[in-house]
Amino acid sequence: MQYGFSKTIDLTYEQALEKVTAELKKEGFGVLTTIDVKETLKQKINVDFKKYTILGACNPPIAHKALQTEEELGLLLPCNVIVYEKDGKTRVSIFDPMVMTWIMENDQMKPIATEVQEKLQRVLKAI
Repeated sequence: MQYGFSKTIDLTYEQALEKVTAELKKEGFGVLTTIDVKETLKQKINVDFKKYTILGACNPPIAHKALQTEEELGLLLPCNVIVYEKDGKTRVSIFDPMVMTWIMENDQMKPIATEVQEKLQRVLKAI
């Protein structure tokens, strides 16, 4: 099952993190959480892992509207964006919010998910 959209880019991992964060901001998203998977795995279980960061992005006005429509939606928030190294290149993947509509039985969520999807696809296109 396809549950996100991805792109390999010509930026370093560090540059990609900055660019993704900036492009998310342009679309009204803030980064609520930043999980450095490499560092966390090293600290918690002493294993080495590639550079890999999970960004938890949120657009507050849209999140508010969505939570009013579907109270349990918080289980699927925030929108996750991952930046990681693969085969010497940098890859960015973004969760497709339309996946949420496959899980829920609430047709009112479809236009909200479509709006978020369009914004996140613009982010990916811009990087």
